[in-house]
Amino acid sequence: MKFFISILILSSFSCQSKLTIITELPKELNENSGIASFNTKNVWFIEDGGNTDNIYQLDYQGKIIKKLDVKGAKNKDWEDLTKDNKGNVYIADTGNNENKRKDLVIYKIPNPEIEKGDKIHSEAIHFYYPEQEKFPPKKDSLFYDAESIFYNNNQLYIVTKNRSHPFNGEAFVYKIPAVQGNHKAELVDTLNFCKEWNLCQITSAEISPDGSKLVLLSYGKLFVITNFKGDAFSKGKIKTIDLETSTQLESVCFLNANTLLISDERKGPTGRNMYSLKLN
Repeated sequence: MKFFISILILSSFSCQSKLTIITELPKELNENSGIASFNTKNVWFIEDGGNTDNIYQLDYQGKIIKKLDVKGAKNKDWEDLTKDNKGNVYIADTGNNENKRKDLVIYKIPNPEIEKGDKIHSEAIHFYYPEQEKFPPKKDSLFYDAESIFYNNNQLYIVTKNRSHPFNGEAFVYKIPAVQGNHKAELVDTLNFCKEWNLCQITSAEISPDGSKLVLLSYGKLFVITNFKGDAFSKGKIKTIDLETSTQLESVCFLNANTLLISDERKGPTGRNMYSLKLN
């Protein structure tokens, strides 16, 4: 199958928007890497690699309400959260900075909102990239790190984080069934928003509740895709939003159809906040 790269810059336009701080996050979430929302009262977070195998529920004042131990899962490099229309949550253990991993997995847990204990069971959805032949590949082919997943139409979509040298801006979009097993990821699209590695690497993604908007976060920018059909996201209409910040933005989710929640890691004196952003 041939895949045609769309240079999105030609069909996109940009605007500027400042993030609104909701709250500072607790120190336990210095390295928060994924966010999911069920309502306007609280949110769920995970941390990235080397931290606990827990998912945290916080209120909008930044207080931890509940901490669940995710049984059957190990935080090798947790990088994103998403949920399906039944309330199941998916934890992306897809971080692969050096492109060496052969144990990529997404953990599925039932709706944590209704869990009454302090533990929650997980199922493992293993997958691999069929295009990757070397572990690691050469420096100009470091395409297989990923910090972004989203759920749509019974499929999990993985958006890769390009670490190649030189950086060419490409982000691959793969999909796998959202069911337990070992899956061959299917390459369905290639995105190319811009070519500045410090602004264009994708760190989180989410699709709107009605499936009409796909948002992709980077360090300082948000890319909003609309008017796409099926998996052809690169053929949609692209809007680039300058977030007017250079903090380590790591996660995004929809609070409702036109409001996003965004968070960043602590980096030096900045970060470890939860923000909101209105989409026009």
